[in-house]
Amino acid sequence: MTDTMQAIEISEPGGPEVLRPCSRPIPEPGHGEVLIRVAYAGINGPDIHQRNGLYRAPADASDLPGLEASGTIVAIGAGVSGVSTGDQVMALLPGGGYAEYAIAPALHCLPIPDGMTLEAASGIPETFFTVWSNVFMAGGLKAGQTFLVHGGAGGIGTTAVQLAAAFGARVFTTVGSSEKAALCQSLGAERSINYLQEDFVTVLKDAGRADLILDIVGGDYFPRNIKALKDEGRLQFIALQSGSKVEMRFGEVMLRRLTISGTTLRPQSVNAKAAIASELKTHVLPLLATGRIAPVIGQTFDLVDAENAHRAMAEDHAGKILLRVSGDT
Repeated sequence: MTDTMQAIEISEPGGPEVLRPCSRPIPEPGHGEVLIRVAYAGINGPDIHQRNGLYRAPADASDLPGLEASGTIVAIGAGVSGVSTGDQVMALLPGGGYAEYAIAPALHCLPIPDGMTLEAASGIPETFFTVWSNVFMAGGLKAGQTFLVHGGAGGIGTTAVQLAAAFGARVFTTVGSSEKAALCQSLGAERSINYLQEDFVTVLKDAGRADLILDIVGGDYFPRNIKALKDEGRLQFIALQSGSKVEMRFGEVMLRRLTISGTTLRPQSVNAKAAIASELKTHVLPLLATGRIAPVIGQTFDLVDAENAHRAMAEDHAGKILLRVSGDT
């Protein structure tokens, strides 16, 4: 192994064109960490925000984008147990996934189910950690409850639809086309609502309203989400694509005993994310192993083509967009 690796860095805040190939020293794993030879890396919304200068990497994380990857462990730091060099894993990263090698806490690495490709596995960590922690750990979704997820055809949405359906919820989602509606219904959604043609509030009211809503939109969806919830319903925010400011009356929230919460994954502690990983091993890996659920992969680009991969993220797309790094299978 040489001392340097190829990577993609953000040369300055801006559009996809600021993503530049570079050469960086191969990082060394610290206490509790492993070094992964990256096969594939996933692209996620926080990568876009970081590129735009709106989402700064934590001080102790790589400045390179990339929050998830699959690959092979090639080195282990002190204090690591439960994994070995040569293991193929999918990992939630603190950053640095757009590179030939990346560091991950050992506790954030998951074994790849038998029969799953490294390409598919790279599209799991960020979305599955996010959905499980928000929908089941924080949101408390139970079998028989009604669940609405906005943006059902994206990486988060396709994950949320499958997991909620697999655990017995009634699943509703919003989408922007008939093709995306069909995709979500094939994944387990009871009803896909084309927001260009229908009002999701009306649909949910007709269905008895939602026990839990997972929202990536924010903005003017906030008061509409409130109207779509049952009494004692829960609204969970994980992104604010339409803005973080809204004006509304909170009397209804109080009278109907609604719970409003929001989280972001990256700033959480190593132990908090390790707890999510533990639950995924117990509850979700068996479903992935049997093929009952699977990541939905949209497009895969070579690492050097990261600029166009980010352009694809800005376009109308479905499923996960990935980067092929070493291309190991």
